[in-house]
Amino acid sequence: MNGVLDEPIATPDRLPPLLSVCNINKRFAGVKALTDVSLEFAHGEVHAVIGENGAGKSTMMKILAGVQPPDEGQILLDGRPVKIPSVETALDLGIALIHQELNLADNLDVGANIFLGREPLRLGLIDFKRIESESRKFLAMVGLDIEPKTLVKDLTIGLQQLVEIAKALSVDARVLIMDEPTSSLSQHETEKLFTVIEDLRNRGVTVIYISHRLREIETLADRVSVLRDGQNAGGLSGDEITHDAMVTRMVGRDISQFYAREDHCIGDVVLSIEGLQTQMWPDHAATLQVRQGEMVGLAGLVGAGRTEILRAIFGIDPPIAGTVAIDGKRIAPLTCRAAIDAGMALVPEDRKEEGLILEIGIRSNIGLPGLGRNQKAGGFLNRKQEIADSEQMIAEMNIKTPSDRQPVQFLSGGNQQKVVIGKWLSMHPKVLLMDEPTRGVDIGAKQEIYRLMEELAERGVAILFVSSEMEEVLSMSDRIIVLHEGQVTGELDRQDFSEEAIMQLATGHPNDRLIGKATN
Repeated sequence: MNGVLDEPIATPDRLPPLLSVCNINKRFAGVKALTDVSLEFAHGEVHAVIGENGAGKSTMMKILAGVQPPDEGQILLDGRPVKIPSVETALDLGIALIHQELNLADNLDVGANIFLGREPLRLGLIDFKRIESESRKFLAMVGLDIEPKTLVKDLTIGLQQLVEIAKALSVDARVLIMDEPTSSLSQHETEKLFTVIEDLRNRGVTVIYISHRLREIETLADRVSVLRDGQNAGGLSGDEITHDAMVTRMVGRDISQFYAREDHCIGDVVLSIEGLQTQMWPDHAATLQVRQGEMVGLAGLVGAGRTEILRAIFGIDPPIAGTVAIDGKRIAPLTCRAAIDAGMALVPEDRKEEGLILEIGIRSNIGLPGLGRNQKAGGFLNRKQEIADSEQMIAEMNIKTPSDRQPVQFLSGGNQQKVVIGKWLSMHPKVLLMDEPTRGVDIGAKQEIYRLMEELAERGVAILFVSSEMEEVLSMSDRIIVLHEGQVTGELDRQDFSEEAIMQLATGHPNDRLIGKATN
């Protein structure tokens, strides 16, 4: 199907597609990111673009948004050829991109963000009154009842996401590109976003939706275009849009492989947490244990304190009270260095901010945790060991890269996540903490991460992981610990797993009929 357009939608008034890309090619350092890709986006449709990490989705969207130019090919808007050399040009044409990592200035208020760089003037000065009144109009379009003078840093991620959409609407966007818009949202915030997207579609806005959450695409999309290895891999529409059909076109593998668990021995307690009180929930304490070779899912609603507990266990944010022990030995004082020395590792939620140094190469990133361990006499870096660790992790993690010197900023999201995990595995940890281990990665990369978690558990590593994907928690856990407002409200063994049981505990209302072990 390379270079072949999806079949155009027949609209009543026979309008041409709002936006088309024809035979787009793009190369980076000799690597072809896109090869003869052609797509069509109709007026007022939700069109999902899916594919594994590295399939070319982000590259295509950046081309449409004026972030980078194509090497060859043509872009048509309303059937007429256009060039999009810059973000400003794209906005002038009505094409707006909302990045996964939101581009808001959190030290400014909502109104200032909506009109940032386009501030209306009155007598040569910024017209703050107009900014406030106009902002209210765009906030109302996305269902936000907040004051334009509210500081962005005081909003939840979900509300910030809606502010980004309001900002896009303020430039009269005809095409709104959303890149993983729900990756940090709660279920309630996600549902609100879906309502806004439905309203945008009804008002004739074309939404290009990129997500690895295929259930969302089943719910939202009118059409789906699939990219694989930078090329067209097929399209789906209407009733054809099913989870299995999308997976088949993306990776050509059966969905039953992705959540296959294997029985393995679970040993003695490795990680012990007693009365841990975090700074977020100082009046509530959490107590839990994780055993050798056990995968424990930490579940709860957004704001329940899951991430905060992992950060406290690892010594990033010292707890107010409580103890952390590895193999019965208390870590005191509780610092990151002490946690690492005790055999603990943390894969953080935000890989770009906290897990990687984007500008340096894979080898250097993988070598960071072992800088002290791998020192030679006189404090010199052991290059030989660093290269060996890098080559081993690239092979074990199946990191797709031309070399271990490749800066990680040029890797796909899934490969970046593998580097984060690989740098800690090079330290051979006893306990692996993982915060949203598959956030923003495609289904193929997810399978590889799940396989790795299985292998680590088989080797006896104790794994405590946080995930906002219910299916992931239910499928990958040997045991589930549920949090509500910073404290453990219950534990579930595999025979007791169900979405209803987790939600009962997560809302602080355990139901003994559903739950084997509830903490009262």
